[in-house]
Amino acid sequence: MPSRFPLLRDSALIYGRLLTVDEPHLIERYNKALKAFGLSPTDLQAFEIDRTGFSPQVAEELGDLSYLDPNGVNRRFIILTPAQIDLPVVHTAFSNTSQLMFEFMTRNQRAINALTIKDVIYGEIDDSVSTVEDIEDLLSISQVEFRVLSAENVLGKAAELGTLVDRLKQEPDAWRDDAMLERMVELARICGDIRENALVPDQVIFRHNAYWTSHFGGLYVFIDPDVTTVICDPSAPGFRRSRPWQVSYISIFDADRVFRFLAETGRLELPRASWIEASGYLEHRAEMVVRSLIRDAEPERNLSEVDKVWLQTWIHNNAARINSDGNFPFLNAAKREIRQLGQLRIDEVPPRQRFLVVRARPDHPDAWLTNRLISDFVPQDFVSRYVFNKQGFYTEYETYSQNWRAHVVDVLKTAYLKDKRAFRARLYGLTD
Repeated sequence: MPSRFPLLRDSALIYGRLLTVDEPHLIERYNKALKAFGLSPTDLQAFEIDRTGFSPQVAEELGDLSYLDPNGVNRRFIILTPAQIDLPVVHTAFSNTSQLMFEFMTRNQRAINALTIKDVIYGEIDDSVSTVEDIEDLLSISQVEFRVLSAENVLGKAAELGTLVDRLKQEPDAWRDDAMLERMVELARICGDIRENALVPDQVIFRHNAYWTSHFGGLYVFIDPDVTTVICDPSAPGFRRSRPWQVSYISIFDADRVFRFLAETGRLELPRASWIEASGYLEHRAEMVVRSLIRDAEPERNLSEVDKVWLQTWIHNNAARINSDGNFPFLNAAKREIRQLGQLRIDEVPPRQRFLVVRARPDHPDAWLTNRLISDFVPQDFVSRYVFNKQGFYTEYETYSQNWRAHVVDVLKTAYLKDKRAFRARLYGLTD
């Protein structure tokens, strides 16, 4: 809930860039959607929503963070305005919910523009299963269908008007039916001229591609032409048993196999001078490693005044700890080797340390998902964790001391929030 993270909230590091809803007619429409879902209407005079219509304030009022996602599947949505397309999605059980909403709103822009003038659009992203009991339930979702409704039934009335218009055109004596003509006038007052304003969505079915889901402690599904790959905790129900003829299973704890899968399927950008030297990637990783070691060694230290000179001094004074951990010396050695050879002999690197020196191939469709998976293997880098796996970051944030929370927030504000796009482009090669 929002109150758990006051420092993150005040720093726009959680529930940022949301849309404020404070106009009475929009609140009334939102409540109509809530009632249609069987939920209590909100008494709030103002609240914020994300792309799906999820509101952290309404969630807190209802005491239910999953009020639009009751079983972690068949996600509900509430659209008050076309402007929601530019918002983030801040709470979801599937990493591709945001993309699916974006595709739906893009493909049906005209209908959404016309409908939201008079009505609220709501419904659910129907993905063919009602609950997720095992991996097979997830694998059975190959596509989703947007089930779309509107509180005033403008959609239904537009469809009825369309039918009557067709009848008027096709039946020679239809114009004599006064009752029908009166009904058309009545419907037109609500729907307008449906020949000019498309009120029915054109496309409601979309592919369900690669994704991460929060089910079973976090599970990844990657889809290639000949095989689907599932990466998760082997204790997940159905692991290696569901569709073994078409699904490859990899334990999330097997760093070597995870790395080889990502590399062999072309999802990784291996450490080469062409991008490493200009990006400052290894320097960033090294700094994150050192900050993590400081936290472990001196959990109560106030890090508000830490600068690069202080960090360098701490490294010199804690050489034994640095060498015992091994990651900082490894990154320095990797930097030297890349400078000399133009690349790093990755096969000679221990499996877990390989993730310190790679990033997702920026032009691959699964780049964001791959970077999310990489961040699971580099827990020291809380910046990458925040960028690609906010759910994981927020969970870990709750375990931090007050001093470390303040430090993490300060680093994120200065290193990332100042210019998020530039940061993602430089470090990860990503453009939005």
